[in-house]
Amino acid sequence: MKEIGQIVELEFLKTTPQGVYLITDEENEILLPHKYVPVDAEMGDKIEVFIYTDSEDRPIATTLTPKLFINQCAFLKAVDVTPIGAFFEWGVEKDLLVPFSEQFHKIEVGKTYLVYLYKDELSNRMVGSTKVEKFIKRNSISVVQGDEVNLLVYQETDLGFKVIVDNSNIGMLFRNEIFKPIRIGDKLKGYVQKIRPDNKLDITLNSVKLPSLEELSNKIYEQLLKNKGKLELTDKSSPDEIYTQFQVSKKAFKKAVGLLYSNKKIKLNSNNIELV
Repeated sequence: MKEIGQIVELEFLKTTPQGVYLITDEENEILLPHKYVPVDAEMGDKIEVFIYTDSEDRPIATTLTPKLFINQCAFLKAVDVTPIGAFFEWGVEKDLLVPFSEQFHKIEVGKTYLVYLYKDELSNRMVGSTKVEKFIKRNSISVVQGDEVNLLVYQETDLGFKVIVDNSNIGMLFRNEIFKPIRIGDKLKGYVQKIRPDNKLDITLNSVKLPSLEELSNKIYEQLLKNKGKLELTDKSSPDEIYTQFQVSKKAFKKAVGLLYSNKKIKLNSNNIELV
């Protein structure tokens, strides 16, 4: 059933002792239990519901909003570990199963893990996996260099932080691109800096689209003109000082300064930048 794992708008079909049945575009009937039925609902009305599967793997509707949808990932808390796998709370009545075969590490109750939601085609049930990269790596790249993207920070490495990009791809946010505190689980806005041959993305938090730094160079030049030809920043300045003044990373600032220098518009001193 195509609606499983999604929020859809369905029409009230009939009332039963268990609840109200809704009808899909493919004429499938799905139960919405009484506790989720609006008090003023009438037959023929339409309602937005989330479709998942109950304990007997039957499609069921709810007006509760889950913490993630099909083919997406989110951080969830483990609430139980049983002989068939671990269960996670994810915003709907039935907890989400992550089978042992889909566990990247041993799961402990009470801890939070990044979980990917997918539909098992054989059982038609929704299942979770903490082997997130296995699923994400299958996706094609749908962004281009310079695009603004949504980021979910999920792992720290020696190089920086791994991020999920638009719920579809894996990216790396390098330490020299970070100019504010970052934590696992943070949701950020970022920009595609580079698309690698292995379909991984280099990400920056700059508000400047990276293929062209002329705009930032012009901004620095205009600031120099306003400050009587001098700017108390250099390529040795801290990332925080640079971000406070220009809202970009130190790497982007150095590239823009390098462009001005190569065009013989500025000279670089030990403690400032000066117009030629």
